[in-house]
Amino acid sequence: MKSKVALPTFDQKASLDHECDMTDNPNDKSHSRSDAFRMVEGYVAPGFERVRDAFAAGLNEEVGAGFAALRNGEVLVDIWGGWRDRAKETPWTRDTLVPVYSTTKGVSAIVMAWLHDKKLIDYDAPLSALWPEFGAHGKDKVTIAQALSHQAGVPGFAQAVDPALWLDPVACAGVIASLAPLWPPGSASGYHPLTWGYIVGEIARRAAKRSVGEILREEICAPHAIDFRIGGADAEEARIAEIRKPSRIADFGEITPPRKAAFFMPWSAPNRGASEWRRIEIPSANGHGTALSVARLYELYATHGEISGDRVLSREGYAALTKPRIVGEDLVLPFNVEWRTGVLSNKHFFYGPNAEAIGHSGAGGSCGFGDAKSGVSVGYVMNQHSHHLMGDPRSLRPIAALYDCL
Repeated sequence: MKSKVALPTFDQKASLDHECDMTDNPNDKSHSRSDAFRMVEGYVAPGFERVRDAFAAGLNEEVGAGFAALRNGEVLVDIWGGWRDRAKETPWTRDTLVPVYSTTKGVSAIVMAWLHDKKLIDYDAPLSALWPEFGAHGKDKVTIAQALSHQAGVPGFAQAVDPALWLDPVACAGVIASLAPLWPPGSASGYHPLTWGYIVGEIARRAAKRSVGEILREEICAPHAIDFRIGGADAEEARIAEIRKPSRIADFGEITPPRKAAFFMPWSAPNRGASEWRRIEIPSANGHGTALSVARLYELYATHGEISGDRVLSREGYAALTKPRIVGEDLVLPFNVEWRTGVLSNKHFFYGPNAEAIGHSGAGGSCGFGDAKSGVSVGYVMNQHSHHLMGDPRSLRPIAALYDCL
């Protein structure tokens, strides 16, 4: 049985059957833009209704969003609501895609681990052995693991470049390789918000003669029917949510040279959201998916290398992916962090209450994580960006409710 019910606020809770199909009437313009008539659709397993309520409360701060949680591969929650467009005229649906920005990194890290597992790369080898040009200016001893854990010292371009360079991945990777590091490589981490993806992309191109997006699609997403892609999203433009920018920028503290290069130069990012940006592959930033697809991919972090019961990484490969690589004050992010091989430990408990959880967050508020202690994985996506770098309250609330229900 399906029911239809509005969930306007946290206090005005409504009971619903565990499978819900709750769609606002798009022709009812008197209600279509009112927060009081937000609607939630999707599936909630028995006993997890509080997750739906917490998610519904957060929709008052959103345009549209989705939240999904799995336990040992079983769907506990897969819900969505709000609007796909900024005008609030087109409802968010089950198959609405949204760019998840740096939540993409945790997915690309899986591809890198797959390459390592297949012995196509060696985390402990110098990146310059695979990519000689990367060794310029004293970067010759930077290992692949150090590059993946943001220790290479090239978080952005300190000197001016044409922003269009970002739209040519091979050329952009070449310029990144030629850069002098902004700190001694290996001495500290400094988050590489975009350059990380171009480094990763070049590693895959040289080691596997395939792109990160191709490997993801052919080896992981297609076999498991996961609706996520890195690059090629221009073909799906009709179902991609529009992004609304945040009302204020994040607080980074002092704008140091690494932070300035990473985020605050006029050329620090391409024109995001255009068809060309969606078409190319940026493994650090332009993954597009649903909340369920993010939860499915991050399930690997909850199961020591499995997705839907299939082993994607060997246990040794998973251990290498999740091995702590560096901990300390990050030179770009205003956090003390512990980097694994492309993903973050749950040092600040942004990813639930268990320290074992591993995840990544994306600009604006998205996140994905897997928690091996509970067997839970989560995906949260949205199109109203906030200023929170990590630990967005809109995701923390349903995550807290989820663990309360376990």
